[in-house]
Amino acid sequence: MFMGEYNHTIDAKGRMIVPSKFREQLGNEFVVTKGLDGCLFVYPTEEWHNIEEKFRNVPLTTKDARKFSRFFFAGAATCEVDKQGRILLPPILREFADIQKDVVSVGVLNRIEIWSKDRWIDSNTYDDMEEIAEHMADLGLSI
Repeated sequence: MFMGEYNHTIDAKGRMIVPSKFREQLGNEFVVTKGLDGCLFVYPTEEWHNIEEKFRNVPLTTKDARKFSRFFFAGAATCEVDKQGRILLPPILREFADIQKDVVSVGVLNRIEIWSKDRWIDSNTYDDMEEIAEHMADLGLSI
């Protein structure tokens, strides 16, 4: 399970450090793709294979399924950790997530999210948590 929030910077070549706590669980190779809310999603290889299997069972006759599949898989890239604990984020993914300098890596259960720091700050205000918690209870999640 991934959890925690880590701040880093992207170097001029588009490389970022993967937090050591995350590297322990990810291994040396994993998948990065376009995520929701303007961030990137990072999946360990095994979890990525589970996602692929789920998508194989989705009927291609559904327009939304085709569109979401393109969004999710066309931007996906396998990343390898170098000896300094960094990965090279492909330009198309950096552009999608508006990642230029400061980044935030966030552990979210079975995945990691990579955000531009500005977008993270703008998108993640928690003023409405009470209301959201009530909706989560409707989904069967209570804490």
